[in-house]
Amino acid sequence: MTVRQRRYSKEEMAERGQELYESGIRQQVEAGNEGKIVAIDIETGEFEVGETIVAATDRLFERQPDAQPWGIRIGYRTVYHFGARSLKKN
Repeated sequence: MTVRQRRYSKEEMAERGQELYESGIRQQVEAGNEGKIVAIDIETGEFEVGETIVAATDRLFERQPDAQPWGIRIGYRTVYHFGARSLKKN
């Protein structure tokens, strides 16, 4: 079993991941994938789309075994939410 280590703070991962998503990945994945997860390697910009965070991240690790993944739900501000309030992007 491979032991993976995070090399960045949570804040830096989120900042880099969001920047990569907004600067080009969003345009590639948004159509027809709303509600799915995109896992992005914050070092290379490689990404995978899946129904769950595990599925998307596993596929990313298959291509990039040393990836530093960050994920977001397509069309939403976060991957998960609790409560009744919608986190859908307007």
